Amino acid sequence: MCGFTGFLGRAAGSSKDGMEALVTRMALAIQHRGPDDAGAWADSDSGIALGHRRLSIIDLSSAGHQPMHSASGRFVIAFNGEIYNHNTLRSELQQNGLSPEWRGHSDTETLLAGFDAWGVKATLQRAAGMFAFALWDKVEMRLVLARDRFGEKPLYYGWTGRGEGRAFVFGSELKTLRAYPGFDNPVNRSALGLYFQFCTIPAPYSIYEDIHKLLPGTILTVSAGERADSEAVTEPYWTLTDAVQKGFADQLHDEGEAVAMLDATLREAVKIQAVADVPLGAFLSGGVDSSTVVALMQAQSRRPVQTFTIGFEEAGFDESPHALAVARHLGTDHHELRVSSGDARSAIPLLPRLYDEPFADSSQIPTYFVCKAARQKVTVSLSGDGGDELFGGYNRYFWGKRIWNRIDWLPPVLRRAVGQGIQSVSPEAWDKLGGMLPGSRSIARLGDKAHKLATRMQTVNSLDDLYRSLVTEWPTDLNPAKGAGTLATQLDNAALVAGLSEPEERMMLWDTLTYLPDDILTKVDRAAMGVSLETRVPFLDHRVAELAWRLPLNMKIRGGEGKWALRQVLYSYVPRELIERPKAGFGIPVGQWIRGPLREWAEALLDERRLKEEGYLNALPIRTIWQQHLSGRHDWTVRLWTVLMFQAWLEETR
Repeated sequence: MCGFTGFLGRAAGSSKDGMEALVTRMALAIQHRGPDDAGAWADSDSGIALGHRRLSIIDLSSAGHQPMHSASGRFVIAFNGEIYNHNTLRSELQQNGLSPEWRGHSDTETLLAGFDAWGVKATLQRAAGMFAFALWDKVEMRLVLARDRFGEKPLYYGWTGRGEGRAFVFGSELKTLRAYPGFDNPVNRSALGLYFQFCTIPAPYSIYEDIHKLLPGTILTVSAGERADSEAVTEPYWTLTDAVQKGFADQLHDEGEAVAMLDATLREAVKIQAVADVPLGAFLSGGVDSSTVVALMQAQSRRPVQTFTIGFEEAGFDESPHALAVARHLGTDHHELRVSSGDARSAIPLLPRLYDEPFADSSQIPTYFVCKAARQKVTVSLSGDGGDELFGGYNRYFWGKRIWNRIDWLPPVLRRAVGQGIQSVSPEAWDKLGGMLPGSRSIARLGDKAHKLATRMQTVNSLDDLYRSLVTEWPTDLNPAKGAGTLATQLDNAALVAGLSEPEERMMLWDTLTYLPDDILTKVDRAAMGVSLETRVPFLDHRVAELAWRLPLNMKIRGGEGKWALRQVLYSYVPRELIERPKAGFGIPVGQWIRGPLREWAEALLDERRLKEEGYLNALPIRTIWQQHLSGRHDWTVRLWTVLMFQAWLEETR
């Protein structure tokens, strides 16, 4: 796991030494991604420079140093990630007489040999891994950027600077692009509008104008001497939508066969991802996904696997006892870090620099701490991310359809009238009603829930509309971003889910294309790399994902519960009673904190005069929900957190 950066342009007087010095400074901004080694390479004739920071995982020797040249001399690469099946690729090259004289045993060297033998696209289609890289082709005089199939590793690119200093810049994080001399790209106000909708900025956009994120599964090329206003050429080498269609054409119908195939495929994915030349472990929450990964790791390990979890003071947010029970059953070497409210709050000032772009999933805080805990013992940690999207784990897959079925029969006019009627009753009155319900039927914060449902009743006209509303925080008519235009996202592309008749499957596909890379994987990558920890995600081996889409929906969601097939795999290693409990998020009580110990910090960032002077946000809707939140009448935690994280980011980058 590493980080890289570079540029294609006439910088630093076009001298080789000057270009290498500049790209070295740019790479220094992401030293946390690669504290073990650094390298730079430039070609002043073509105007290309590559910088690299290395976190040594495979082949710790100097033979793994980057930027790395191919044996043919044609390619130079700066690579971030791991190719898990690189030994298989090496064998294939050798068997076909295509291998060079190997200098070491790194996956980067294997990748370069594949490019020489098969070309870039064909090599990536053979590879199983997580990665992003920049490759210079000396023959074609072109730069090639590529990103893994699901977007585990980040890659930003775009044009910056003016006149002679205008350049095409790229890197693992925005910090490296901002370090390019003359970087002056303004905030993209339309992308900011998307941020307030989704709590993150979806690819291909970034917070800056003319700077983009490369979409997962995509290759981008740009040639030397390209005009500064030209479009880079992009081409997919793998698409999830193709995998979905192939899966539907080859569905599995025998449950026993399906579970056995899933066990074997996951076992192989875990096996090849549990290879490293440094200490390795796994996150363990005690839920289905992480427990499955750890169970398969332990089943294939001769020694206890090191597992990591964090525990919180607040009982309602603490799942550490469940993780401990699973760890004891499997016999892992378990480590638990206890985090106090004060500890968690102390991490908040780190978030703008850590995430480098406005990002407002508050589970970023516990994610940072579990990564920090793991890094004290290991350099690599496996995680259970991706299981919800592939096997039907999110609550919206179950009750979204139930809600819609209960209101769909109402004509739109009547739905709006009912919604208005619900909103005519104050949240306080609804809360009193919720408190009067007997026993377990008592509903906390019924007023907020009722008003949110009422809003959806007035705005949604289909189950797909309901899904979009469930994944949208600030509605368009209340979006606080000033001057935000309309930008299309993958959620606007109905063709992506064409042919999927079941709404749950459409939700799962949309989540895998958007929420997974833009939120979940971003959260984990930045938190982990912020402490120089590599994370690996066995569920996102593309062969696991392709198998998941061969499973009929009833092998994923059954009896109002998700992950049926995955649970059957897990129950052969861990007793059912250790796992079965209501699904919980990885959350912390941020809403309580900003009313209490963080109120002064929040108030400073939400100051009305400050909001108006900065000019990015409309103060009125923000101040309105802030006062409502402080009063306790409403819980506007998520909306307020989006504003606070943008304001903190703005303060950090000014």
